[in-house]
Amino acid sequence: MNSSKPSQWTQREIVPFVDLRAQYAVLREEIAPAVEAVFKQAAFILGPDVAAFESEFADFIGVSHGVGVDSGTAALKVALEALGIGAGDEVIIPANTYIACAFAVSQVGATPVLVDMRDDYLIDADLIEEAITPRTKALMPVHLYGQAVDMQVILEIARRRHLKVIEDASQAHGARYRGRPCGSYGDVGCFSLYPGKNLGAYGDAGIVVTNDAAIADRLKLLRDFGQRKKYEHLIIGDNCRLDTVQAAILRVKLRHLGRWNSQRLSAAKMYDARLEGIGLTPPPRRNDEGHVYHLYVVQVPERDRAIERFAAAGVQTGIHYPIPIHRQPAYSGLNLPAGSYPRTEQAAEKILSLPMFPEITEAQIDRVVHALQEHLSEARTGSPR
Repeated sequence: MNSSKPSQWTQREIVPFVDLRAQYAVLREEIAPAVEAVFKQAAFILGPDVAAFESEFADFIGVSHGVGVDSGTAALKVALEALGIGAGDEVIIPANTYIACAFAVSQVGATPVLVDMRDDYLIDADLIEEAITPRTKALMPVHLYGQAVDMQVILEIARRRHLKVIEDASQAHGARYRGRPCGSYGDVGCFSLYPGKNLGAYGDAGIVVTNDAAIADRLKLLRDFGQRKKYEHLIIGDNCRLDTVQAAILRVKLRHLGRWNSQRLSAAKMYDARLEGIGLTPPPRRNDEGHVYHLYVVQVPERDRAIERFAAAGVQTGIHYPIPIHRQPAYSGLNLPAGSYPRTEQAAEKILSLPMFPEITEAQIDRVVHALQEHLSEARTGSPR
């Protein structure tokens, strides 16, 4: 089959990286009345849908409390503050993760300490102990790409070293570890509800979950100017409340999350079988229960050329993440040279995220894999077909 030029593909024919339009087409009749109800009530700030969503999401995760905020980054930040982490403290995070983890730590005055990844892209728990210092106050494992970190090891280290655990489950809505949802193991669990997530709002949103009533109370103070009663400010707080309209939308979408996650797993299995057929290793998966495939990440040679091949075939792709945290200009002050985290750095040069969303069709997956096969053939022979 001859490759097609980008101009030959219409917008309708493109295989999108994430297809939120397809999702909305299915949900439109449910979402419209939910949003209209908020407008009729004019309860736009901390309205009834916020409390309802917080309770429903906490039940979904299997914990006692949920506190809605306006982004995943805000969720991490207020979680750190609620646990008393601040200036002079250190928090251990993965080297391979989105920079919001590091930003949240920095924003409370603490220092992020990075730990390299394993071959499944998750934090290497065997390297955590050597990163701990007298200033370490917390561990922040990240359930990256939709797969659960080995929380038993994390929790044992935390117990032995008297550390707090902040789970970043922003890519793991509904992912499970040993029968329990991600986000239910740590002192707190933090979720981004960005539109492209497995459970996403129609704008920025986030939530923190916990089993500790005192932590939940402090989180509510921190997100709303430090007040329980208007104009009575008990602590120095922030303004990062979950919008009521977004909460109403999220309540609708939460009812579909289990089905969507099952569809993602089915799509991942189709990808797995086809990648093995063309000689490319699928992303590691420890078990079917644990992974919800927020992203489907492979490693390919000559990635820039691969991206061009996909674009020519009308396939959108992404990279999560092309520049590790310690190589970002924002963190030049950490003085961590190239080679500090070799697995993370090596992966950053090759990883490529393929289209993944619940509504993706078998025909779309076949188009993605065909384009990938074309690229691999070119990379092996050193010339285009």
